[in-house]
Amino acid sequence: MRKRSIPLAIAISFGLLTLLGLTFSLPELSNLLLGWAGFLVAVALILGILNLFVVHLGRLRHGNLYSGVLVLSMLAVFALAFTDSNGITTNGVETVFSWVQAPMEAALASLLAFFLVAAGFQLLRRDRSWSAALFLGTAVFILLSQALLALPLPGQQSTQILSQFRTLINNVIVTAGMRGILIGVALGTITLSLRLLVGMERPYSDE
Repeated sequence: MRKRSIPLAIAISFGLLTLLGLTFSLPELSNLLLGWAGFLVAVALILGILNLFVVHLGRLRHGNLYSGVLVLSMLAVFALAFTDSNGITTNGVETVFSWVQAPMEAALASLLAFFLVAAGFQLLRRDRSWSAALFLGTAVFILLSQALLALPLPGQQSTQILSQFRTLINNVIVTAGMRGILIGVALGTITLSLRLLVGMERPYSDE
């Protein structure tokens, strides 16, 4: 019983202190608690990175090629960060980010449009409704408009109309959907925080 009650009491106490500091504008208390939280997050991140390194190092011993690439990449970035901080190299980590990570992120982001189109076709095959057709039509339109805007079209007016229509979709439909998702995330965060404060949610227990 004590093993479960002590983490519950600690979580509720720090949650109420943080809420008190943010509600009544007590910067000393809130900054102290947020600083502790940031320190714990940093320690957890370091432990997670070390655990990831150890796990993939063990897989590398069994001949896993992808784990070897991950281990070598982590060692290379760590070495560049060490040499950058000591003045041996200049902008080594930024160079790796610009030449390796940024192009890979751009390639994955460009594939997202094709994944949306494929998902739209699969959705339309399973559910022949107007919402599925609207989802597929929007994904195809955004993909084609992005490709057409990159090409030199003969008519300047048609290009401007296409660009304005695509901007309307992004600024109205997409923005409305993103705001709805953010409102849902905020409401879920508030609900989870209240459940933690009253002791109904116990992710730190053994249950």
